[in-house]
Amino acid sequence: MTSNTDQIRQYLQALQISITDAIASADGKAKFMVDNWTRETGEGGGKTMVLTGGDVFEQAGVNFSEVTGDNLPASATAHRPELAGRNYRAMGVSLVIHPNNPHVPTSHANVRFFIAEKTGESSIWWVGGGFDLTPFYAYTEDCVHWHQVANEACADFGSATDSDIYGKYKQWCDDYFHLKHRNESRGIGGLFFDDLNEPGFEQSFAFMRSVGDHYLDAYLPIVEKRKDTAYSDQQKQFQLYRRGRYVEFNLVYDRGTLFGLQSGGRTESILMSLPPVVNWQYNYQAEPGSDEALLTEYFLKPRDWLNETA
Repeated sequence: MTSNTDQIRQYLQALQISITDAIASADGKAKFMVDNWTRETGEGGGKTMVLTGGDVFEQAGVNFSEVTGDNLPASATAHRPELAGRNYRAMGVSLVIHPNNPHVPTSHANVRFFIAEKTGESSIWWVGGGFDLTPFYAYTEDCVHWHQVANEACADFGSATDSDIYGKYKQWCDDYFHLKHRNESRGIGGLFFDDLNEPGFEQSFAFMRSVGDHYLDAYLPIVEKRKDTAYSDQQKQFQLYRRGRYVEFNLVYDRGTLFGLQSGGRTESILMSLPPVVNWQYNYQAEPGSDEALLTEYFLKPRDWLNETA
């Protein structure tokens, strides 16, 4: 699948540039630092781009990586034992955007391609990805917009036997981004898909591109609408507290983080997803009826956002 791999690499590298250009433009002050890196073993590398200290974004990280190896880590073979004993290539773009203003949500997106090969046997490959939104002070219209764009990303990819692609991958997102030890959703969801190869390479790659290309359409209008909203120190402290949930999920559950660390990936690039400032409070209780209480009582519940009204 050499030609297919080249197509995906070219798309991912272009996607990284288009997203960083758009985020830097939306910020208007800070620029992305570019860090090209290679693995010490020589098995691949990537380009990490990080913006810090902006007017709009406290930190934004957009990472392209392509790594190879002879043995997959336990995080990969645990649910796919047929991958054991194969060499592999994994490439993708992953990003996390942490805004300054607590009225602007944190966002995450990634698209990725994986292939495992063994002499004399057919290749095993798939694509995966998605995007999800984590608000602190949430607005119904923003949640509806986010999910409308997610639905648009899926619109051209249904089939007679699998017509509701958005509904399928929204449910997967709701299930995946769930902190079991808190019994709480990380955010308001979006799309999550993995192990996709059944439609064939062209359709699978087209869907991966559609998800990647719709991310900015989903996120930037929310940023523009909320970035100048006034906020108090108390609201900023609540944002820092809620960021703790983000850290907990990424370090305990996130398959991409676990794969990267277990496969000897570059730690700085893997952990760029973590917010620069965060705090935890023992046994925090939101005031009943407050916006802070509304976040967990209403917004962080799986909802049919396409049919939700304010």
